[in-house]
Amino acid sequence: MSRVQQWSLIVLIFVLFYALPLSNHGLWIPDETRYAQIGQEILLSGDWVSPHFMGLRYFEKPIAGYWMIAAGQALFGENLVGVRIASLLATAMSTLLIFLLAQRIWHNRRTSWLAAAFYASFGLIAGQAGYSNLDPQFTWWVNLSLAALWCALNASTIQQRLGLWVVLGLACGMGFLTKGFLALLLPMLIAVPYAVCHKCFKPLLKFGPLAVLVALLVCAPWALSVHAREADYWSFFFWHEHIRRFAAEDAQHLRPWWFYLPLMLAATLPWAGLLPVSLKHAWRERSSADMVFLGLWLVLPFLFFSLSRGKLPTYIMPCLMPLALMMAHAIDRRLSEHEGAALRFNGWINLGIAVIASGGLVFVQWKQPVYVDEPLALSLIVIVIVVWGLCGLVQAIMPIRLWYAPLLGLWMLIAILPAAMPARVVNNKTPDTFIATHLPELMNVTHLVSNDLGAASALAWLTKRPDVTLYGTRGELKYGLSYPEHSHRSVAPDAFQAWLHETRKTGSVAVVLRSKDGSGRHLPQLPGGRRYASGHLSLVILEQTP
Repeated sequence: MSRVQQWSLIVLIFVLFYALPLSNHGLWIPDETRYAQIGQEILLSGDWVSPHFMGLRYFEKPIAGYWMIAAGQALFGENLVGVRIASLLATAMSTLLIFLLAQRIWHNRRTSWLAAAFYASFGLIAGQAGYSNLDPQFTWWVNLSLAALWCALNASTIQQRLGLWVVLGLACGMGFLTKGFLALLLPMLIAVPYAVCHKCFKPLLKFGPLAVLVALLVCAPWALSVHAREADYWSFFFWHEHIRRFAAEDAQHLRPWWFYLPLMLAATLPWAGLLPVSLKHAWRERSSADMVFLGLWLVLPFLFFSLSRGKLPTYIMPCLMPLALMMAHAIDRRLSEHEGAALRFNGWINLGIAVIASGGLVFVQWKQPVYVDEPLALSLIVIVIVVWGLCGLVQAIMPIRLWYAPLLGLWMLIAILPAAMPARVVNNKTPDTFIATHLPELMNVTHLVSNDLGAASALAWLTKRPDVTLYGTRGELKYGLSYPEHSHRSVAPDAFQAWLHETRKTGSVAVVLRSKDGSGRHLPQLPGGRRYASGHLSLVILEQTP
């Protein structure tokens, strides 16, 4: 194909398998409803400085990621596409970046296409592309900063060096504004040992201050503005979100040190079978400066994240670009030499996953059905499993000619799986779909209450009212609720009946309840009113009393 045809095909693939599914399923709790509401609140309040979640101070992250989600809703509407478009665009830009970086390193167009294909089809990357979260944005800025660092250290002219160090500083600054100090740490974590290995401290010392200056210029306006507005922002953000999360015994999301080892296999599906040969090939070329840089980019952040007590799967996303580059370099060599053993092995692994998934689905449906009277959803999940298995089989049989078969399996998974979720999962994890069906009634209610942060943020986003009262839950809003002026936003279970009695005198009340186990044992007793229920969710609308 010509270059125009190639790029047209890539755009078509992104539209069909990444963009169109954005609006095919509700917002997942807790992340998507939270970020949707925070972005919307920026638009409603006009406050682009101090992060707020449901009208309460929310200092867990800086502001730039919220800016992008707010901008998405401003441009595409306060809908599912508007909420998720920032993640999709960040993933698309990272994919373009890896293509350009591979071209810069190896000057081989096929290697560049392989790198882009592997990266965009890694399960973790592709899954997050349609998910409203800050990690795709942060990963883009880290990828850009490290790509700029490598190019800057290898630039041939002073103009190129100056421009690339400026880009590095810009990327670090925006990464910091998206997720904090880690964006500044990761380039230093790689640059210093690389300079030691290849004795290139001179450009680092000569031009590094320029990148630092640019990063400071990017960060300073907002950093000073939020300090002037919220004097305790930096104290909370630094100690709670960095020091405590990394080292404290009670850090959020505690995981063992080896957590990311098996996760890396899952994150790189449907190409996990290529990991051994890719890493072996990289080790053989460890004398190459390019491979040393990629190795440091992969290994050092991976070790750093593994040492942290608090871990989430998405934290290792910045490690996947160098891995995709290594994989592309290794597989391109094997395609050129017609060595299909690694690709054949990868195909058998994907086929085995499909067989295991099929057996698991049959067993679950036989023992305790997950899909009940849902023939369409069940058919879709069967189609996903069958296509995944067939793609693995095709690759195993014709590894050289049809090496790319797993791409179709992954794309089908990304496009169809959200629509193939069983109703019990949809009802429990995407409360906005249930709330949206009763939105006309909710728009006329005076007071909104919920016992779950995910449901409460979905309720606030759909009604465009951040003033939802929280019943018996505080969670990540504990800090915001600690301010005296917001103490009324939370009601303890033992005080709820008295609160409800007094509140109904001032207007109607809508109570959205989510039962985590589906039993409803821990939900409050409510008087008669209009009642609706779906799975773990229920809505009770109580009229005003005299």
